Amino acid sequence: MNRRTAIKFLGATIPTLFLGKFSAAYAYLGKAPFHPDWRSLENYQVPDWFRDAKFGIWAHWGPQCQPERGDWYARGMYQEGSDQYRYHLEKYGHPSVFGFKDVIHQWKAENWNPEELMELYKNAGAQYFMALANHHDNLDLYRSSHHPWNSVNLGPRKDIVGGWERAAKKRGLKFGVSVHAAHAWTWYETAQRSDKAGKFAGVPYDGKLTKKDGAGKWWADYDPQELYAQDHEPSLDSKDDNTVHRQWHWDVASGVSIPTKAYCENFKARTLELMDNYKPDMVYFDDTVLPLYPISNVGLEIAADFYNKSMQANKGKVDVVINGKILNEQQRKCLVWDIERGQSNTIEPQPWQTCTCIGSWHYDRRIYDNNQYKSAKTVIHMLIDVVSKNGNLLLSVPLRGDGSIDDKAKEVVKGIGNWMTVHKEALIGTRPWHIFGEGPAQEDAPSLSVQGFNEGKGKAFTSDDVRFTTRGNILYAFIMGTTAEKQITIKSLGRSAAQTRKVNQVQLVGTDDRISFRQLDNGLQVSLPEGFVQNNIATVLKIT
Repeated sequence: MNRRTAIKFLGATIPTLFLGKFSAAYAYLGKAPFHPDWRSLENYQVPDWFRDAKFGIWAHWGPQCQPERGDWYARGMYQEGSDQYRYHLEKYGHPSVFGFKDVIHQWKAENWNPEELMELYKNAGAQYFMALANHHDNLDLYRSSHHPWNSVNLGPRKDIVGGWERAAKKRGLKFGVSVHAAHAWTWYETAQRSDKAGKFAGVPYDGKLTKKDGAGKWWADYDPQELYAQDHEPSLDSKDDNTVHRQWHWDVASGVSIPTKAYCENFKARTLELMDNYKPDMVYFDDTVLPLYPISNVGLEIAADFYNKSMQANKGKVDVVINGKILNEQQRKCLVWDIERGQSNTIEPQPWQTCTCIGSWHYDRRIYDNNQYKSAKTVIHMLIDVVSKNGNLLLSVPLRGDGSIDDKAKEVVKGIGNWMTVHKEALIGTRPWHIFGEGPAQEDAPSLSVQGFNEGKGKAFTSDDVRFTTRGNILYAFIMGTTAEKQITIKSLGRSAAQTRKVNQVQLVGTDDRISFRQLDNGLQVSLPEGFVQNNIATVLKIT
């Protein structure tokens, strides 16, 4: 049997003429490879491991944590009069003399211990871990042959992604990387500016420096333009600091500066090398849909390549995940939708994820000083609610510039772990019920628009709020918070409720003891046992 006949026999429909080495392997399996277009990517199916995982922890950590002054520091330090600009003047000096490249040089990550941190995260119940691979500041935190501005050559002189990868996989956690650098082209445009007033008025910041300006400097062997990517005319209205948000979608009509083909291809090469060398199970793109979409096809090419290589490695099964933001209905079949600092208010038909942080995305010492971290209770309530709606929670835990976790953030993580140790069976590996819950919190739930950011705008959960998950014939009911009552009524489990079923047994998760109940027409009444001490987060009932 010749090759063409074999392919036809196995049901493949790809012309042999167009089969490369990957296509031939997939045709042998009777499956077509993915192509860089949405119709092809619709064949993607979310792997079971992601659907089961529910909870991941993210180290959104890089050189912008070094100043300890919050998110988007490498942009804000070039915005004259801003808080970060004023802080930068006081701490480092004027950005014409000491730019973000110099912050990178000062960042050493001297107290970073990925093994200890990963043990903490695993004990908190995390099933996957996400490492920052690069941010809009454009420093690759891994060994990169396509981008000399990387953490192996500069700053810490460490392979940050490699250290995270080894620690995560050693403990059986799925490993992810987040990629944000596609937007450096416009995000760094503030580095082209100069002060409008004062003794440095008119003196350009360092964003327009080139390699020839580095003679005798620590960066003599490096071209600042490969970091800042500012050898271009800025976007229309770029002096308005909100422009970058309005032009995030690369809409040509918005006046955004369009990156060159070389810039797009370099981003693709960097990203493919990251994926090939570190074998992530998951890639998070901090972009509308995919990187550089729709002005370039490189994002679609990266996605198709990632899925195809996973198919080849897993006997025709795609076992990886790509997160994208602001997706339409077709795109949500191709990628896993991520909602930033927000969540859906319904059970989504496709698995999804919300990402949030207990503080600022990049470390902000003021949040620590003012005791403003999210509590373990807040995080777990969010996790329960998200899982009840077919989602996962990716939680960023801030690290200081030196790579250490502060005592208050550590206590939050330990608090999550204390609750999860007893109750994670009701979350990990579960699926949504036909409704996600009941109670007043949902009645005033804020609507979701665009990227997310509806977090914290609704009512806080109380013991009147219930959330549900299922596993086989088991239904888990989460009673949020604490109640002074010894009897709990769940209306959705009454005999007259929609899709009701007869309740045979009720237990408290974490014990083997059965507890008394009555299933009435208008609800299931459960009596908490005498002496039972509720935790302040959620009491979980296991109902069969």
